[in-house]
Amino acid sequence: MFLDHVQLRVAAGHGGSGAMSFRREKFAPEGGPDGGDGGKGGSIFIRANRALNTLNPYRHKRDFAAERGRQGEGCMRHGRDGLDITLEVPLGTVVKDGETGEVLAELLADGESVCVARGGRGGLGNTNFKSSTNRTPRHHQPGEDGEERNLDLELKLIADVGLVGFPNAGKSTLVSRLSAARPKIADYPFTTLEPQLGVVSLDRFGGDLLDSWVIADIPGLIEGAAGGAGLGIQFLRHVERTRMLLHLVDLSDPITEPAEAIRIIEGEVLAFSPVLAAKPRWLVGTKLDALQDEDRRAAFEAICTDRGQKPVFISGVTGEGLRELAFAVDDALKILAGQKEAVPKDEGW
Repeated sequence: MFLDHVQLRVAAGHGGSGAMSFRREKFAPEGGPDGGDGGKGGSIFIRANRALNTLNPYRHKRDFAAERGRQGEGCMRHGRDGLDITLEVPLGTVVKDGETGEVLAELLADGESVCVARGGRGGLGNTNFKSSTNRTPRHHQPGEDGEERNLDLELKLIADVGLVGFPNAGKSTLVSRLSAARPKIADYPFTTLEPQLGVVSLDRFGGDLLDSWVIADIPGLIEGAAGGAGLGIQFLRHVERTRMLLHLVDLSDPITEPAEAIRIIEGEVLAFSPVLAAKPRWLVGTKLDALQDEDRRAAFEAICTDRGQKPVFISGVTGEGLRELAFAVDDALKILAGQKEAVPKDEGW
């Protein structure tokens, strides 16, 4: 099961108490205070780990408490610090305060970490309070309490390109043909039940081995998704970090016209997030091999032309248009990253 949202309760360790002790040795009859300080309580950290891709490790265990600091001892012995706890999460995890909703961190790089609960400071032993007027202090400090906090962890996958469209629009097939990912593919709706990532390397199509990008597939959207219908709306967060979207339109669908399919999906994306809806988006006509009504192709071309986009047609079955699409997306990503200059619209995609 794919888990992308979880609530945790974390508690840092309390600090150890300082000691009240006096030196008692045979040849030191006027021995003074020698109570040591208490140890610091253990803290709790959250760290990004690129080897993880879900929050499944926290499906059953949701409460974490760090070790408390040990108490100080005589002979000015310092109490041992409590051990820290580090919780590993996937890259792209957003850490929020469960009470206020404040974003504490977005962990986007491998090894990046944040302290979410700081351990309590250890108390001072009585040796710290001796003075010329108080040679036998009988005062020592208790340790401070560690921080406790409720956390919301929300995973947003990190990808360059996101796929949106109706169920059975060919999204999973496209991912399987462009990358080594193997999502479930079947001839019924909602075969994709959780987000899928694939790495598209242009060397598969005769390009440079170093040119690659990550594509994300989410469950298909249906009308009313923003209100809770279907599965896709809860996974749209996984394409929020993408740099561009590919909107797949099934040209072989005899029921829904291309214009209507485009309107519905765009409305649901906009209802979910205006920021996501504002990302660069290409319309891609799919299932060209099963197209029987050329009027649908002409209608799709007209829509693309009105938007100033070159029509894009692909077939996941025959492979038609896949190579051109892969190279065009790679160029577009480089343009968005400032690594390449844009070409005139009538010459490029």
